[in-house]
Amino acid sequence: MEIQKNFDLKNLNSFNISAKTKYFYRFSSIKELQNIIEYNKIIKEKTIILGGGSNILLTKDFDGLIIKNEIKGINIKSESLRHVTIEVGAGENWHNFVKWSVTNNLSGIENLALIPGSVGATPIQNIGAYGMEVKNTIKKVYYFDIETLTEKVLTNKECDFKYRDSIFKNKFKNKFIITKVVFCLNKEHANNSNYGAINEELNKLKMEPSLKSIFKAVINIRNQKLPDPKKLGNSGSFFKNPIIENKKFQKLKQSYPNIVGYPIKNGDIKIAAGWLIEKAGWKGYTEGSAGVHKKQALVLVNYGEATGKDILNLSFKIKDSVKEKFDIEITPEVNII
Repeated sequence: MEIQKNFDLKNLNSFNISAKTKYFYRFSSIKELQNIIEYNKIIKEKTIILGGGSNILLTKDFDGLIIKNEIKGINIKSESLRHVTIEVGAGENWHNFVKWSVTNNLSGIENLALIPGSVGATPIQNIGAYGMEVKNTIKKVYYFDIETLTEKVLTNKECDFKYRDSIFKNKFKNKFIITKVVFCLNKEHANNSNYGAINEELNKLKMEPSLKSIFKAVINIRNQKLPDPKKLGNSGSFFKNPIIENKKFQKLKQSYPNIVGYPIKNGDIKIAAGWLIEKAGWKGYTEGSAGVHKKQALVLVNYGEATGKDILNLSFKIKDSVKEKFDIEITPEVNII
């Protein structure tokens, strides 16, 4: 096993923050994963699993072992008149898989284009955007049980998916490593264009809603609003969109008629966290090298020399400000280490 010591993670996190880990190891197979976990049972280092590095904020050096998931592969397992089942390695880039699905004329994840990160991270967070959630296409999740050193599988129902949540963030936290995700995609296209600015972008493009046009529109919208992590360090949306009762939403609407909210199934309202942050006065704010993006208030950025603590301290100030102004709690989407 090639275990690297005192490894700098700057190029492996989308905030581009320099932080070192005591030990670092890459694995691309179950056997390699078993070997490193067995070895770690001897050396007993605390462990973090790293995927695409797009959903973490490193606030200090890590005194332990970080292992990077590089299990690859996109394989069609079965096909029916309406659906195609695909098994995808957890180390695959998420946007590349979305692009693959569109190229192969399969619907269900096209609205989730350009979300940074790996396939293995998607069920943990139950990622969602523009009216789609990944839980609606996941059939099974294969995971490596750290205690038993064996690969196991959960059905969609067993994953206990909720808004930006799953069993992996709760009951299974620190007990698993996702190895493969099985998706069921549709031959019939969803053409879901009613959320956010998709229809507006389609009008600009002079295109009707379709699998490929919506994919293109989402990419355009994200490129317009969200900075490229390769050019400006960020993790995409830093905060979750909070959910409040409809009664509270209607009361807020009296004071803020333009407040942005979307009804969800149980009658509650999902509020656009970016709108709250912007109206609290933070859009474009900078504090040293840490800041709030000038085009999208939901995105915290590293202008070059910010530390993880700089970003974290700024997030605390934003959270307190939103609470004071709107009496709404916003919480981070990113994992803070």
